[in-house]
Amino acid sequence: MSDNIPFEIQAEIMKKLPAKSLVQFRTVSKAWKSLIDSSQFIVEYSGRHTQEQHLLVWYSHKFEQKYVPIVDDHTFPEQKVSPTIPPPMNMLNYASIIGISHGLLCLYYNYQEGLGGPYSGTDIAFLWNLSIRKVVAVAVPNVGCGMYETVLGFGVCRETIEPKIVKVTHIKRFSDMESISCIPWQVEIFTSSTGAWRTPYSTNLPFNKSIEFNCFTVAVDGFMYLLVIERNTMDGVFSSGYPHIP
Repeated sequence: MSDNIPFEIQAEIMKKLPAKSLVQFRTVSKAWKSLIDSSQFIVEYSGRHTQEQHLLVWYSHKFEQKYVPIVDDHTFPEQKVSPTIPPPMNMLNYASIIGISHGLLCLYYNYQEGLGGPYSGTDIAFLWNLSIRKVVAVAVPNVGCGMYETVLGFGVCRETIEPKIVKVTHIKRFSDMESISCIPWQVEIFTSSTGAWRTPYSTNLPFNKSIEFNCFTVAVDGFMYLLVIERNTMDGVFSSGYPHIP
């Protein structure tokens, strides 16, 4: 039947369908999968579908993680719905929320904190699509330990609607920075389309050994901001400032 309908009309019909239906239609044909996965389709689909604002409440009860999505409207006090958490999310006990954007939630699981013992240097992040309950695991390699520390940020590209994770590994103790001559941090970016980590295309990174990265990040209008501490010592006096680095 679809052969009798022009492909352009098929695309317009699919833009009106719910996200769960699109997930199923990706398995129908290679042409549909290519269309639904394309950046242009995702941008146009996101522009047409405005969803209700939801709050995700995450809490621990008797050492078990609980997730409750709540519609942010006048029915707030009456909502007591607990969703089915997809694996492997339901096995996490030490995950932290990195960020949420365009209906995607990014969680970070630190094996070093969660398991103890010898540390492999690889953690794991999860991209959770709340509307279709799909979870994608992302290996986070070369995580800093000892004198190094790793900070993650999450956002969605406003042009392509592509999820991205930013990783900054830095020296966490100010006293250790004085003895090094190289840039005291390394930045890597994970893109969902390639499924791999890469260095930034821009090399315009500030070289300042007094900068210490904080764990707080936020994505606004296609830019990611990291909260950093700029430490300065002068005649034994210590001071800190809080600039934002986009």
